[in-house]
Order: sequence, then structure tokens, then C-alpha cells
Amino acid sequence: MAKDHAETDFDRELDDLPTELRWREWMRRIEAVLFASAAPVPREDLARVVGQGASVDLLVEDLVADLEGRSFEVAQVAGGWMLRTRPTYAPAIRAAADVGEQLLDLDEYDVAVLAAIAYHQPITRDGLKDIFGKEISRDLIGRLHARLIGTGPRSPRRGAPYTYVTTEQFLVAFDLESLQDLPDQEQMEDAGVINSQA
Repeated sequence: MAKDHAETDFDRELDDLPTELRWREWMRRIEAVLFASAAPVPREDLARVVGQGASVDLLVEDLVADLEGRSFEVAQVAGGWMLRTRPTYAPAIRAAADVGEQLLDLDEYDVAVLAAIAYHQPITRDGLKDIFGKEISRDLIGRLHARLIGTGPRSPRRGAPYTYVTTEQFLVAFDLESLQDLPDQEQMEDAGVINSQA
């Protein structure tokens, strides 16, 4: 109820402002929403803070230009936009800030398993075993499950084993807008990251 009341009092249109100031205020609203959100914010959500005739895409483009040269940027990932620190500043952040939980710390095998899940999802542990020729440990699945993969639909096979799929965090971590942005499967096979037999 309080949220509904707040939305009815919220002036999206800003008709009392000159056009240029209105545009700048809409940009700042988008920036504030992105700053406050821990997850990518989809276009539909950003459209709630700007006037009906305003283009969210153009506002975001102007915000990107406005942030040029700053230590953070607007990134389009996982079906929305988010603010994040530019990669150039990663060493400084690691030196001064407690980011231990945010580090992925994946070894080559972890990345290979993650790639197999991304390309073959939904996939069971048995499906992963078929790809790698050996059992994939529950510990590895657990580590990946904590951030990058989730539980998918149950497999229609006997025993209805769990399947695994990638998450929004996977898209964010690897700077992907969607799974269509994954590298070409043939390139991944040539690099030896995934098995062409699967």
C-alpha cells in the first residue's frame, strides 16, 4: 500500500522543468537506480522513473557518455544495465577493499565444467560425466551452485535427477547480455574447453 502511494506521488514527467533539465534529471534517476541495485535493472524497471515519451536506451547512452573517464561504467548484462567498476581499477580495489566473497577464483577445470553447463543446459551430473569421462564432484557443483549455476528442471530420466543451468550471476560475471553471447561452440571445442562428443 505504501509503495502504491509513493508511486502515485512520484512525478515521472517533470513537466515543470525545461527540456534539457528534465532529460538530465531522468539520467540522474537512472543512475541512482543502477547505483542502488545489486542486480542488472531491466528496461521496463528503468522506464518507471522517466517520462512516458522518454527513451530509456537514449538516456542510458547519454549516461554512459557522461560517465566517460570515471572509475565506474554502465554495463549491459543479463537483460539489463548495472553500474560496475572499470576493470582497470580491479588491482586497486583488491588492495584496499574486502572483496573476498566477490572473487570467483575458478581454475581451468571449473571453467570447463561451467562452459559445459552453459552450452548443454539443462544438464545432469551424469551428462557432465559423459562429457568429461569422469564423475564431477558434488563439491565442485556446490561451489559453482553458490553463485554461477542454479538447479534446473528435473530430468525426465529414471530417478528424476536434478539438472543444472546458468544464472543471472553467470551472465554478469562473464559480461554477457544473454546466452546467445557465449563464444561460438566450435571455437570452444577447438580451444579444448568443451567436448565435441556431447
